[in-house]
Amino acid sequence: MAMTLPEKLLALKSGQQKVSVGEVVDCKVDVAMAHEALAQLVKPFAEMGADKVWDANRIVVPIDHWVPASSESSARMHKTIRENCTKYNLPHLYDVGRQGICHQVLAEEGFCMPGDLVVGTDSHTNMSGALGTFSSGIGPTEMAAVFATGELWMRVPPTIRMELSGTMPPGVSSKDIVLSIIGRIGDDGARYQAVEFGGSGIESMPMYQRFTLTNMTTEMGAKTGVIAADEKVIEYLENSPCASGRRDEIRTHADLRADKGAKYARTIDVDCDKLEPVVACPQSPDNVKTVREAAATVGHVDQVFIGSCTNARFEDLKQVADIVRGNHVAPGTRLVVFPASTPIYRRCLEEGIIRDIMDAGGIFNPASCGACFGGMGGVLADGEVCVSTSNRNYKGRMGAAGSKSYLVSPVTAAVTALTGKLTDPRDFLGEKELIRLAA
Repeated sequence: MAMTLPEKLLALKSGQQKVSVGEVVDCKVDVAMAHEALAQLVKPFAEMGADKVWDANRIVVPIDHWVPASSESSARMHKTIRENCTKYNLPHLYDVGRQGICHQVLAEEGFCMPGDLVVGTDSHTNMSGALGTFSSGIGPTEMAAVFATGELWMRVPPTIRMELSGTMPPGVSSKDIVLSIIGRIGDDGARYQAVEFGGSGIESMPMYQRFTLTNMTTEMGAKTGVIAADEKVIEYLENSPCASGRRDEIRTHADLRADKGAKYARTIDVDCDKLEPVVACPQSPDNVKTVREAAATVGHVDQVFIGSCTNARFEDLKQVADIVRGNHVAPGTRLVVFPASTPIYRRCLEEGIIRDIMDAGGIFNPASCGACFGGMGGVLADGEVCVSTSNRNYKGRMGAAGSKSYLVSPVTAAVTALTGKLTDPRDFLGEKELIRLAA
């Protein structure tokens, strides 16, 4: 029986020749990630009678949402996490000084190999699917069981095929692609389904852009988002620190592909040539309009947030610096930038990106989730408007229930910071400059 790529991944992890949609399979987990939610799984882990984890080297613990601790409660949480990492001899704790957003840490540090089953206590764990893995978010109680056994049952989801063709025009990025798709199918259009990206539009896409696609399959309701591994994935992993020590596994399952004749729940064709910069307007990621269409209704922008697991990689921040260099943030607008990891922060420091952003009137913060979830570093007041590169804009997501958040690409966000109003980058930058930014 022909299988989709997500089905082949679950077949591999369950030790079966084939799996069928709707079937429940017992799978071996390759990588388990728990961020601050580790504090929540300590009790159920003990109640199960577990006194040790199944494989300490396969567990990754990044403290990323409130880092450094922003309150007494988060400090207590972090203390619990550190104590339990010591108690259970968990070596991969990413704490203050080497911190990073959990999904970036998994990818950047080389924990995930093509063919892996990756689970994490965060809904955007889907992001690692750009490395040819089946990656999905689970709850703390489920994770406690994974910590104890290294196994998890999965119901095989139907697969939606996203067939991307063409080339992104100047000023358009994968953030515009995925927002456009969410606008078409809705924020529940892939509920408990797998999303498989492919086509010539993927083949030409760099890794940092691919991560954005799989990351935001969560905003479609998807169980996972997957892109088949290729030479770009292999090169990315070979250049990583490979903190997992699994460098010899990089190519083991990198040849996994969907079978010809595989049955998809639906196929959605995306012609990248025809796309333009878009924005998800409040209060949902599927409330998508073109930036030019929405610009007239937004008015003054109080804050521009550039960060999150969706769009805070080095290439994103370099584009921002290239745009704001020699310019200044508009009066009355705050530019708040959070890199996705400490290595990205360090590279931005070495290459002058932090200086360029600060000289333009922005603030560059330590690596963390920051204002994305309304926890710290740019929380919005009632009535404030934020243009953000994050993944969600539901009511109260970034602060007060009366605030408004608009989701855009880093290029659109950077231009907006300079004008103080939602701005299509094509109306601010020349085509040659847009082409240079994308290079």
